[in-house]
Amino acid sequence: MRILVAEDERMLADLVAEGLRKQAMAVDVAYDGLAASQRLAVHDYDVLVLDRDLPQVHGDVICRDLASSGARTRILLLTAAASVPDRVAGLSLGADDYLPKPFDFSELVARVKALGRRSQPPVPPVLQRAGIVLDTPHRQVFRDGRHVPLSVKEYAVLEVLMRADGALVSAETLLESAWDEHADPFTTVVRVIISRLRAKLGEPACIHTVAGVGYHL
Repeated sequence: MRILVAEDERMLADLVAEGLRKQAMAVDVAYDGLAASQRLAVHDYDVLVLDRDLPQVHGDVICRDLASSGARTRILLLTAAASVPDRVAGLSLGADDYLPKPFDFSELVARVKALGRRSQPPVPPVLQRAGIVLDTPHRQVFRDGRHVPLSVKEYAVLEVLMRADGALVSAETLLESAWDEHADPFTTVVRVIISRLRAKLGEPACIHTVAGVGYHL
């Protein structure tokens, strides 16, 4: 999943982002409302974790505008305003969920994952193709019954390919889905991860390259 964390408390924003990255998510961070709006205009995010009280552009404005635009991005409001009227007001802006501060990080992860599933076409929790079984709730991968240990990035790329169900996936799509905005589109990072995946998944080869187009299972 591709996530945007919009939070002006830099330490909290960075901690949330780092924790979500460990869950095989690609995460961008915006420390004010203007930066968040600019990123939302460029990238197609699955989930926006949004603080309401942002400088430059208020979080309520971002929430209302994004919800009314018809974008598929799901919105989780993360804020210190925790009263029932505050929650009602936030959800009335078009937010999909509301989590008051302080919060338990495991709950945040669970809510982000739930919203991410709602932003995408429905797929079963266990994906299977070419002898590969990808158990998304437990983030485990098996090939012909053999457990395949993967790095966070390798898992993220494999999940994108599995969700494509045999369709071609371009390197640009993999970068957009599995890396954050700091990834250099001119590097060989996608080819390196694909090469590692092929080696770990073993024979027969199951990830195929179409030169100049992309990859498919």
